[in-house]
Amino acid sequence: MNAMRASDLPLPRIGRGKVRDVYAVGDDRVLLLTTDRISAFDVVMAETIPMKGAVLTQISAWWFRQLESTVPHHMISADADEIIREVPALKDHRDEIAGRAMLCRRTTVFPIECVIRGYISGSAWKEYAAHGTLAGEKLPAGLVESAKLEPAIFSPATKAETGHDENITVARVREIVGHDVADTLERMARAVYAYGEEVSRERGIIIADTKFEFGRDRDGRIILIDEVMTPDSSRFWAVDVYKTGQPQPSFDKQPLRDYLETERRAGRWNGDAPAPPLPASVVEATSKRYLEAYRRVTGSELKI
Repeated sequence: MNAMRASDLPLPRIGRGKVRDVYAVGDDRVLLLTTDRISAFDVVMAETIPMKGAVLTQISAWWFRQLESTVPHHMISADADEIIREVPALKDHRDEIAGRAMLCRRTTVFPIECVIRGYISGSAWKEYAAHGTLAGEKLPAGLVESAKLEPAIFSPATKAETGHDENITVARVREIVGHDVADTLERMARAVYAYGEEVSRERGIIIADTKFEFGRDRDGRIILIDEVMTPDSSRFWAVDVYKTGQPQPSFDKQPLRDYLETERRAGRWNGDAPAPPLPASVVEATSKRYLEAYRRVTGSELKI
């Protein structure tokens, strides 16, 4: 499969994110098309990562199938032939959508990132190290970087169009979406994470933290949407090298992050767009990491 930077399908495009293009399919469905674009440190690279879009789509599809009895979700199909039967306008675009596309129920999206933190890392660790808090709320004293949080913390954030999302309190979520909806979002997010963390650990991956999105469908149900426990929406660590008291290597983007950090330390990049050109070896190593994440999570090789 050739790497894809952008898609051009004969459907109304209603959104384009850092890696995903969104198309309308009538009034009640959408087609999510995940490209091979990649970002790091909030900068989108000029180069693409072969197979990355298919990995993200098919890991999500695998999780949605596993979660059928846990939460309702938006996926109708991630199989190209089934999608074409549902959307005949795509019959001449099979190669473009194969592996990358997911046909989904359309929802009204809640403006909340439902983050579950099973371990303290990233922005949460920075705030805790400085103030002993997360989103301004006190956490237990004596935690070290990458420590397991028991129980896991529901750490919601606002959805930012650009830059970083902002951590907010559960009380603020209740102000935004209402008390009952906030409780439902937390309950559903915790249930999905608890299932996913257990399954992934058995396969050699720690899901340190992850973010979920939810929407309300036309029948009024709150359902799980977007991507689920992928290397892009989650912090994946390898069980066999995990050690508390220090940062953990990223399972997926580490070759890319390492290269960019080297360029920054050498003064060849200031951290802003555009990013420096990526060597072919970095692109290849990053692609292999994504494919390995798929293999570990699902237990099979990715076939499109």
